Amino acid sequence: MAIRNLKAKKARVTTSTAATVRRTARPSGLSDGDRTEMLAKIKADFDARLAAMAARPAQWMEFMDQVATFGARYSLSNQILLLVQAEERGIEPRFFLPYGKKDGSTGWKAQKRHVRKDETGFKVWAPVRRRPTEEQAAEWEAAGRRVKREASGRPAVQVVGFTLASTFELSQTEGAPFEPPTVMVRRRVAQRGNSPQLLVGEDPTGVFDDLVTLIKGEGYGYELVSPSTGHLGGANGVTVRRRGLQFVQVRNDVAPAQRIKTTLHELAHIRCGHLDDAPAGETVHRGRGETEAESVAHIVLRALGVDSAAYSDAYVFGWANGDMDLVKACAETVLRVAKQILADLTPPSGTDTGSDPTQAEPDEPDPVGFDMAGDATLGPVEA
Repeated sequence: MAIRNLKAKKARVTTSTAATVRRTARPSGLSDGDRTEMLAKIKADFDARLAAMAARPAQWMEFMDQVATFGARYSLSNQILLLVQAEERGIEPRFFLPYGKKDGSTGWKAQKRHVRKDETGFKVWAPVRRRPTEEQAAEWEAAGRRVKREASGRPAVQVVGFTLASTFELSQTEGAPFEPPTVMVRRRVAQRGNSPQLLVGEDPTGVFDDLVTLIKGEGYGYELVSPSTGHLGGANGVTVRRRGLQFVQVRNDVAPAQRIKTTLHELAHIRCGHLDDAPAGETVHRGRGETEAESVAHIVLRALGVDSAAYSDAYVFGWANGDMDLVKACAETVLRVAKQILADLTPPSGTDTGSDPTQAEPDEPDPVGFDMAGDATLGPVEA
């Protein structure tokens, strides 16, 4: 059953993260059988796409290109959910927003555009935010889940679950001209009063200096060094963390595009936690670490409009041995870190699309797992 055929039933499926009560509100007008079928389809599509990416590196790279198109705005499950629906409809999506409130302050209405009559929305998991009770917060913490609290100790408003909501693709709308506010568009133009100034040079995005700033913000030094000197060996770049030393070294004789890519790759290693202290006997497999770092770099570079044709798939999933939990964990890490880095690199824009309720913040949980037992609800999500 295609998700797009459920519009008339106005499905609204909600999942709670409470430790003792995993509750799914019954969607209005949707029978238990149809609801179970819908969730089962979402689960099957999710697993099938992950399996394809694990089996064929080209599928993984294609998925990363699609993630870059959306600027890593979505969680792994939402990225797959939107792409599957787009493929069913035979369209190549560019940008999604919800319909918008009646007052025109949000969604497509805020962009002076309207959704065409009879268009069917795309289903997406939207975060539900509220303040948990002390009892719920205590249950989550006892189960090992992180609970956000205010300075007073009171549980803060936070993501407590997810609900299926509708969002619409740009091609489904009409109205004022609209250019997706990508990080590439925002960085290509430096605002000087009312007169836009185009950035020029071998690094038209000006991203290199910002990447170095982000690395230093993580507590690491940064230096360009001659090949085969320092800690480089035969590598283009290296990140070192030991005995109080934390620094990144990158070759000084490479082209600007390669320097940017290598610097971004090393930042990804840091943000992915590959150099963090691990429990005794546990380390990140080198293949997984390289897959994550290269994938993050690829997404960010593509989103910036920087040529990344030299992207390497040498390590992609040769280490996974068909373990879908590992594949999923790798993909989740890649999307989370790419989203964080792109947010750090994105200048403010006069185009306010931040009111999209289908987007979670980089540090918020995502609907990444499904429990098919019983009534096929979405599984618990760490809060």
